[in-house]
Amino acid sequence: MTGRGFDADTDKSIGYLLRDTARRILNDLTARLETHDITLPQYFVLRELWQEEGLTQREVANRVGVLEPTMVTTLDALERRGVIVRVRSTTDRRKTHVQLTPEGRTLRDTLHGYSADVLDRALTGISVDDVATLRRLLQQVKGNLA
Repeated sequence: MTGRGFDADTDKSIGYLLRDTARRILNDLTARLETHDITLPQYFVLRELWQEEGLTQREVANRVGVLEPTMVTTLDALERRGVIVRVRSTTDRRKTHVQLTPEGRTLRDTLHGYSADVLDRALTGISVDDVATLRRLLQQVKGNLA
């Protein structure tokens, strides 16, 4: 059985290539983040907060794509690390908002730099036009599965 993207040969299977490529990118990034005592799941949380600070715990969990109990554990670690604080909502006591600390804001450029370096290495030898095409195609694939 074959489809347009499936191939029994893992060197040709779109799904396998996507998984293996993502795994390699994330492993490389993980090694760089470890120098700052930040895990990959914690980095994903920080990325969301760098885009929009003050999200509720539930909003962060939804954006990162994890369940709230898992998010609580990640936020506990980030709080111990001193890069976020949780603030009880003044309008709804059931909600807790996540704020960056000054150190959390300071990490942004360094950690984004690691991501940029990893992707630059991964995209070596690929033209700017091809990168734009890749981005567009991946967004379309993602949208097809949404």
